Amino acid sequence: MDNAHLRLAVEAARAGAVELMARRDDRVVREKAPKDLVTDADLASQKAIREILTQGHPDYAFVGEEEGENDPPASVLAGDSDAPPCWVVDPLDGTVNYVHQLQSFAVSIGLYSAGKMRLGVIYDPTRDEMFTAVDGQGAFCNEKPINSSDCTQLDESLIACSFRAGVTGDSPEVTRFVKVLERCRSLRRLGSCALNMCYVAAGRLDGYWATNVAAWDSAAGTVIAREAGAVLEGYGGEAFDDWNPKFCVSATPELQSRLTEQLSGT
Repeated sequence: MDNAHLRLAVEAARAGAVELMARRDDRVVREKAPKDLVTDADLASQKAIREILTQGHPDYAFVGEEEGENDPPASVLAGDSDAPPCWVVDPLDGTVNYVHQLQSFAVSIGLYSAGKMRLGVIYDPTRDEMFTAVDGQGAFCNEKPINSSDCTQLDESLIACSFRAGVTGDSPEVTRFVKVLERCRSLRRLGSCALNMCYVAAGRLDGYWATNVAAWDSAAGTVIAREAGAVLEGYGGEAFDDWNPKFCVSATPELQSRLTEQLSGT
């Protein structure tokens, strides 16, 4: 991936954010599934993003949360040598926050190529923060370098997590939440997977885990977190899977080991 791809993704993220902010006070909301919301803003944002990305690279594949574009081509999943690069887009990550006029929502654009997420752009329009990363080139917020924290101890850490819509009290996710809550300094559920990963990358959070997010939620954030020096694995310590993201990301290897120890086995 090169800077031309990055510039295109930044342009697309800003275009998507324009659609979100234009509809923030007058949005149309419906349920895709119980407690899982979608708005006309999600749809308008994805359309604007898709138009820019596909005009720039009409031969690339496109995966987005909305409009039934959820699945990458089989050749991409199989890692075929002739598979096209694939944009992976969440036009509005943090829809519930957006609907309730809270902060912590963002546009997220990742680019997958040759078996790996290679580029990430996440834009928070409420704070005008543009998080970017290209594989091997470091991570940035508004073009300034960012790095994960140096936290190694769970009892000194600020952690975030994500739950699925409609989680119940007997879920393993709640068990994990309580185990970590008892051991870390404090625990947050902020409502945006993409921004949580950016905040680990920027040292604002020390760790984050999610067991029920989709590939478009985490795609861009994986590159940004990794390039900022964070450790990214499956939440039980196994290898991270871009297309089935059940993961834990931490500022340091020591914290990652301590956090995944609490998360595994539940």
